[in-house]
Amino acid sequence: MCNEGFEGKLIVESQEIKTMSRRSARSRIHGASKAIRWRRLIPLLVVVVCGVPGAVGDIVSALPRVAEPAVVVIPFELVTRHILIKVRINNSDPLWFIFDTGDKVAIVDLERAKSLGLNLQGVANVGGAGPGTLHGSYVREASLGVVGLEGNKQPVVLAIPLQNMQSRFGHDIDGIIGGDFIKQFVVEVDYQARVLRLYDRDKFDYSGSGEVIQTTLNSGGHPIIAAEVTAAGRPAIKGKFVVDLGSGGSLVLHRPFAEQQGLPAPAQKTIRSLGGGGAGGQVTGRNGRIAELRIGAFRIENPLTLFSQDKAGAFASSELDGNIGQQILSKFKILLDYGRSRIILEPNGSLRDPIAPVATGARFVAEGSDYRSFRVEELLEDSPASEAGLQKDDVIMTVDQRPASELTLSNLIQTLEKPAPHKLSLSRAGKTLQITLTPRRLI
Repeated sequence: MCNEGFEGKLIVESQEIKTMSRRSARSRIHGASKAIRWRRLIPLLVVVVCGVPGAVGDIVSALPRVAEPAVVVIPFELVTRHILIKVRINNSDPLWFIFDTGDKVAIVDLERAKSLGLNLQGVANVGGAGPGTLHGSYVREASLGVVGLEGNKQPVVLAIPLQNMQSRFGHDIDGIIGGDFIKQFVVEVDYQARVLRLYDRDKFDYSGSGEVIQTTLNSGGHPIIAAEVTAAGRPAIKGKFVVDLGSGGSLVLHRPFAEQQGLPAPAQKTIRSLGGGGAGGQVTGRNGRIAELRIGAFRIENPLTLFSQDKAGAFASSELDGNIGQQILSKFKILLDYGRSRIILEPNGSLRDPIAPVATGARFVAEGSDYRSFRVEELLEDSPASEAGLQKDDVIMTVDQRPASELTLSNLIQTLEKPAPHKLSLSRAGKTLQITLTPRRLI
């Protein structure tokens, strides 16, 4: 609620490129991807054969074959409710990319592209959540490969400035990978195991007990599903929503949809949204709750909801009605099966857990070369943070006697989402202060 971070759905405004920002594995699939060379080669003496057509092929074909794996497992880190995976560009050192269904093409940070010496051409104007536009370049002759998936390459298309996101993640952010990668496979997103599982999209045979949700891909390559929202005392309202794994939030209702439906209700309690944003900058709106979000047979009760007030950008669009983000999607194991126009949802043990039951009313950013200096960037009025005496630009030194240097931004946020008194040591204008911060339910 206070550190929602990057919202997906990128919109590129030129050259017609548009992107908007267990069961067991055995029950899933038989076989492996034709797009990847899975065969493991036995170490052998390299023989140079000159003037003998087919000789090398004959040697290789005579070698014993190793059984092909049924699935490729890619570990990920969950950082401020965003999935980060490692990739390489043109055999670079590993880089950290956001895995984002709200994006289509592979995007690299502009400064990182320059440091790698990539071929940058032209001007690309990129928008998304928020009213602004990022100015970047097109990338030529660069390819990206996911670490652990050697042999599979896709072009890097855009370079845009992403470094301002790093303080909101507390982590290096080198780029974004999305729909063009996902559509090559059936991708299983397992939040609890912190892995992506990649299956052969042609041989995939699902036999689990999950709910199949029909999906369409819009012109930007984003998966769109039908869902229903219910406000207190009203009938359910049907709408079209983006399944947005690049959003660290819960549910967003776009401004035209919210206004048309009279949401939030005049008497409904809401609070000012803190700091959420995307490629277009900070979003504006009010945070509240609706009675229920229904996806297929699944009912998410009282989800935290951002009622957008944006006048421009993705959340001002009337083409769709809203976004469903990680705080809801992480309640499921998700299978992205774009080839069959479907998403499969298997609920995990967190399905009934409340979303953002308590909050501090403070938003923190991570600074320094190791992202271990945590500064208060924004405060909500009449909140536990303001009542405890926290002020803008305070730097957190310790949390419950644990030094900040031992924490990540994700650790800090998770700790302060627990409904208990927390002892904080602060640095303010050269002085050290002690406060007690007790999160509570704000809405």
